[in-house]
Amino acid sequence: MVLSRFWLVIFISSIIFVIFSLFSGNNYTIDFVLNGKKDDPILVSEKYLQDLPAFIKDSIEKAPEKTMVINRDTLNIDSTYVFSNKVVKIYSGKQKSDGLLPTCKSTLLDLILPLMAYLAFFCGLMELLIISGASQKLAKILSPVFVKVFPSIPKNHPSISYMTLNFAANFLGLDSAATPFGLKAMESLQEINPEKDKASDAQIMFMCLHASGLTLIATSIIGYRAAAGAANPADVMLPCIITSFIGTIAAFLIVGIKQKINFKSASLVAGLMGMIGAIIGLLMYVNHLDLIGKNYFTSNLSALILVVIIVFTLILSFVKEKKFTEANTTVYEAFVVGANNGVKTGVTIFPYVLGMLVAISLFRNSGLFEIISNWIAFIFSNLGVAKEITDALPVALLRPFSSAGSRGFLIDSMNTFGADSMTGRLSSIFQCSAESTFYVIAVYFGSVNIKNTRYALGTMLLVDVICVITAIFVASWFFVK
Repeated sequence: MVLSRFWLVIFISSIIFVIFSLFSGNNYTIDFVLNGKKDDPILVSEKYLQDLPAFIKDSIEKAPEKTMVINRDTLNIDSTYVFSNKVVKIYSGKQKSDGLLPTCKSTLLDLILPLMAYLAFFCGLMELLIISGASQKLAKILSPVFVKVFPSIPKNHPSISYMTLNFAANFLGLDSAATPFGLKAMESLQEINPEKDKASDAQIMFMCLHASGLTLIATSIIGYRAAAGAANPADVMLPCIITSFIGTIAAFLIVGIKQKINFKSASLVAGLMGMIGAIIGLLMYVNHLDLIGKNYFTSNLSALILVVIIVFTLILSFVKEKKFTEANTTVYEAFVVGANNGVKTGVTIFPYVLGMLVAISLFRNSGLFEIISNWIAFIFSNLGVAKEITDALPVALLRPFSSAGSRGFLIDSMNTFGADSMTGRLSSIFQCSAESTFYVIAVYFGSVNIKNTRYALGTMLLVDVICVITAIFVASWFFVK
């Protein structure tokens, strides 16, 4: 309910701003908003040749392809004039994101269909783990800790194993596996949710911990930095881990206080200390590696873990084949049933994701995001915040809305300021240390048809702010001499 109202405000505000821009002479057209594609030239206006200034008209007529470009080096403008069929089309700048109609198409082809494939495969594996009994054993082992963090979940409940696999996949950078495991966890938690259209305490805690983005292997960030020519692409790995870990602890404390969780529980403290110890141990191991070793470790460990999970699941399923027989099915049929459920989940979440991404597209193309971003940067700069930090803020501002959009800003910041600059490194930490909050809420809550997310959105955005502030301090600590 709260999320729907938020997006309605964004949508209406963006439409109003688009209409205002059309009549105020700014570089916006209906075609720009509806049909424009990212990085394409923006059609500003169309004029008859005789209506143009004489020097432009003469230049166009003499040009071999009836095209004239005026760049910033000459008249401090960036315009392209193309003459065709008695009309001159004037282009200026580049489209910053896809329009509404291309966004609808790319949402289905580039996001939902691949996501449905991942869901089908991993939900098939999950069905094998359920019937073979592996998920129940995992839930039994971790139940003493999870019942303290999630008091409303019954002991040994299947959702415990699903949440564990989701957290582990995020921790190891297995994005393709994390979402199916997380959606399965939400479905399992929904079964014990007394109010089906309202988020339960357990679902909110799970969502906030998931969205805090605790990651050990920042494979994609290292890849982007390597492509941008960073001297040591893995040098942001430790700051990313520290920032995301603080964000996770903040999420746990904020939601825990709200839900009145007993923080003095021995099993809870032991579990937390164990996780901290494991992170410190892995950090110590990675820290002693050289550049080549770090890159090799980060690029191969995630893939290796994923292969191990798949092979283990298949081997265990054939070893426990009697359990499949007792359930009146086979290993193959069970996999197909799970995969079919994954496809159905993908169909269910499609409208929620589509609505969110269309709203984001309108928000960006309307110019509202750029104005807000510029004002925030202006305020921070006047408060004495270093320019290197304000230049990286667009990544932090867009990250809760769109991972792809913030990734574009990340790459642009590294290309503009350098991969090894403070701005480039801070942008990398911003990108790594939090989740795409609105996307996650739309996908996860949408998968179980929850409309009232209660305080989940506010908490997740607060954690995003904490991660941004932490990232600035950590980056300053590591990279400012």
